[in-house]
Amino acid sequence: MAFTTGLILNTRDFGTAAANAAVNISNEDTVNTAQIVVQIFYTLSTGVAKTPLYFQTYTVPPRFADIRTFFISGVLAYEVQIAVIAPQPNLVVASVFGLDTFNNLVPVHRVLQSELTPIPSLGS
Repeated sequence: MAFTTGLILNTRDFGTAAANAAVNISNEDTVNTAQIVVQIFYTLSTGVAKTPLYFQTYTVPPRFADIRTFFISGVLAYEVQIAVIAPQPNLVVASVFGLDTFNNLVPVHRVLQSELTPIPSLGS
């Protein structure tokens, strides 16, 4: 199952811009390793197609947490898409946080599991 943050505006005109996006994965399964795929897109202006920035596949062992940061400074907007390949998607908890240049949280760039939007597949 795949999820998206939707486009997140990343400009100082509307508050603090994020320099990094932190993708947090918690595998709550007690037996199975989680297979995760993260794809991040960006845009530098409006009215143009989203451009792929990162594509990363990795695993998270049972009952482990994984936090990865991705450099996004200087983009007008960014979108994080996350796919949970295995185990059951409801046993994997994902969230995304924007971090400023000092690695402080940017509150308006916070997207919790319940706020992620389901999409048919990555790249949608």
